[in-house]
Amino acid sequence: MDKFDQILQKHWGYSSFRPLQKEIVTAVYQGQDTLALMPTGGGKSITFQVPALAMNGVCIVITPLIALMKDQVAQLRKRGIKALSIDSGMSAREIDIALDNCIFGGVKFLYISPERIASELFQVRIQKMKVNLIAIDEAHCISQWGYDFRPAYLKIASLRDLLPDIPFLALTATATPEVVEDIQHQLAFKKPFVLRKSFYRHNLKYLVRSLEDKQTYLMDTIKRAKGSGIIYVRNRKKTREIAELLRKKGIAASFYHAGLSHELRDQRQELWLSGKIRVIVSTNAFGMGIDKPDVRFVIHLDLPDSPEAYFQEAGRAGRDEKMAVAVLLYSPSDKRKMQDRITSSFPPIEFIKQVYNALGSFLRIPYQGGKLSTYDFNIRKFSKQYNFPVLQVYSALKFLAYEGYLVYHADADMQAKVYFAIPRDELYKYQVKNARYDAFIKLLLRSYSGMFSEFTPINEEVLARRASTSVEVINEYLNRLKEHNIIYYTPRRETPIITFLEERLEPRSVSVSQKHYQTRKERYLQRSDAMLGYVQPEVVCRSQYLLNYFGEKTATPCGQCDRCEERKKHSLTKEDFQEISEHIQKYLEQEAHSRETLIMLFREKKQEATEVLRWLLDNGKIKESPDSLFLSWIHHH
Repeated sequence: MDKFDQILQKHWGYSSFRPLQKEIVTAVYQGQDTLALMPTGGGKSITFQVPALAMNGVCIVITPLIALMKDQVAQLRKRGIKALSIDSGMSAREIDIALDNCIFGGVKFLYISPERIASELFQVRIQKMKVNLIAIDEAHCISQWGYDFRPAYLKIASLRDLLPDIPFLALTATATPEVVEDIQHQLAFKKPFVLRKSFYRHNLKYLVRSLEDKQTYLMDTIKRAKGSGIIYVRNRKKTREIAELLRKKGIAASFYHAGLSHELRDQRQELWLSGKIRVIVSTNAFGMGIDKPDVRFVIHLDLPDSPEAYFQEAGRAGRDEKMAVAVLLYSPSDKRKMQDRITSSFPPIEFIKQVYNALGSFLRIPYQGGKLSTYDFNIRKFSKQYNFPVLQVYSALKFLAYEGYLVYHADADMQAKVYFAIPRDELYKYQVKNARYDAFIKLLLRSYSGMFSEFTPINEEVLARRASTSVEVINEYLNRLKEHNIIYYTPRRETPIITFLEERLEPRSVSVSQKHYQTRKERYLQRSDAMLGYVQPEVVCRSQYLLNYFGEKTATPCGQCDRCEERKKHSLTKEDFQEISEHIQKYLEQEAHSRETLIMLFREKKQEATEVLRWLLDNGKIKESPDSLFLSWIHHH
């Protein structure tokens, strides 16, 4: 057993690595800059956690999702590994102490949001740390071509100047060939190096159902289906409606979206993970970092914006390698809805600037003020006050983030935290002098450890239960101790937050790049078109279509999606194929025909002729112009 296997066995209890994990671990351990492409659920986190544990020092993990950060830190701590995170909602004092712990406190993993990298405090401290690896999760966020660009990712390469010999490991589950190249370029790889696991999922059956009445189909299917599943919809209201319909049919279901309180989200996630709820109906807020291996079906009631998003969400099915299905329900009206979304996703540039100015007033930020400050933010209240459409406000915030003005976190649920501001012996003296706080301080010290060395998450409700009192009384005590400079205390916050990355500008100084805006829109349209292409009946194989999109040009038909099944039904004998193919070529030698007229010529064998024609087109034997087909070796005038 080598040391990587030993670490895997000791901390995770696995006896062997999954395909590709070991190669990534080895490359990184040897100091090689690496881009790893692994499908969702392929075990990405182990690829940086294992080599980091095999080396001295701390591994810095850059990730854009606060929820994911917390989740991974909690998982590592459960395994007895010291991990910390620094995100947008933390006070300067909290950040200060966390960074100190990375220098002196034996921390193995520091999770950090990309916006924090550029801060002077971080840049100064990182040079004092013994860093062994920089892992960049969701690495497609660095690419302007990627479907989820985050400008703060562009600052990551600046760490090369501070840590010239430290390897970078970039990880993503969705990247087209141009994004793969762009990631390596933007991260200044010393030499290009990509390890990829094919995105092909042998146990995932892709189906597209074209129908007007999606709900009836959904109810019937789920009654017949086995095991647990996820149903994805576009809006929050619909999550509740569909879950209620399912419950009426006797199916254990619940709904999930980013607007629910953190308690509710955790609770529902837990019920679903433990199998007490069979189906979860959700917006795309659900699933990040959730690893439930036995999901048997993922059904999309609405069309996702891009093949990237679809591939990632559908890929949550069948991670245990047993058969699972990914169904996309499509109706002709979906195309129109997709066009409407383009309007709300790309509000006019003037509107984006209006939102920026209104934000400053709404949050009462003075001009030239607010840099790196974080504010609670209720998007609905804001939109109502200024009479803006909510969806357009959301898109405008995204553009302001692309331009580097601010960052908006809808998922910023922060636990309350406590850190003792004085050493133990001074605390003891304070307890003797202030008897009325003594019992409360003892309760704190009994309930949580580590409060002298770091900001420790606490739960006010748990403390209230243990002291048989109310949460208000607990908050009162915490605030008093804070006033007496005995503790640092950051109260719990559940609302979404906005962090201003630059000071607030005068209206005339706010600029949104027309060029970036256009590029973004073109890319969005290309991805929407590719998504619409996926649902078309002329697709040869759904799996092959997706794999081609991600650059796997040699992918072969999967043999199990709805298109492959259909083809088996009409499977042609070699002789039939030969005969029809020769006829088509003869007809086209005489004159160019449109697709329709050509197929009409095969009265009894229209279906078969369609299949052969598709093969000839796919394999470049014939070409198509907007109005007609012609043989590729005949010059078309």
